Amino acid sequence: TQPNAMPITSPCIKVCTIDGRTSWCLGCGRTLQEITGWVKMGEEGRDKVTADLPDRMDQLAKRFNVGALKNERYEYDRPIG
Repeated sequence: TQPNAMPITSPCIKVCTIDGRTSWCLGCGRTLQEITGWVKMGEEGRDKVTADLPDRMDQLAKRFNVGALKNERYEYDRPIG
């Protein structure tokens, strides 16, 4: 890494369970392809996925009738590592 490079942040909250119907992680809302390609997809790709996550999590919350799956998880300040 470069000395002044910003760390790559991740929406992962260590609840890695994939919904079989949507293929979205119940913890972060990403697909397995998005999870495994997170570092390589670049900042623009990560920003696009990140923009979709609140809607995905809302859909999952409605699907499972769970109020806990809410947008407060989208404070992405956790570096990968």
